[in-house]
Amino acid sequence: MSAGYIVVTLVFQKTGRRWTASCEELGTASFGRALPEADKRIKEVVLLHLNTLEDIGEQERFFKEHKIKFHHTKPQDVRGCAPIGKDVFFQPYVQAVA
Repeated sequence: MSAGYIVVTLVFQKTGRRWTASCEELGTASFGRALPEADKRIKEVVLLHLNTLEDIGEQERFFKEHKIKFHHTKPQDVRGCAPIGKDVFFQPYVQAVA
């Protein structure tokens, strides 16, 4: 697969004094004591997951199986954050992939 981009959905939820973060398409999750920490950690986990898929040669199959659209150019029309409920929101995230 050539270099390009995917768009995934990050979901953030405040639980007590912590924020949890998950990526719906990849099934990955992380947490942080503050929202910026949770945001940073989930993006690191997403990149690690994608790099592992590439390393084992499963990226293309995984994208097809999970209906993740591959873009050859960086998507420009990606909407911002949207609330789901109190202390819960989602955010589209554009990630470069090799």
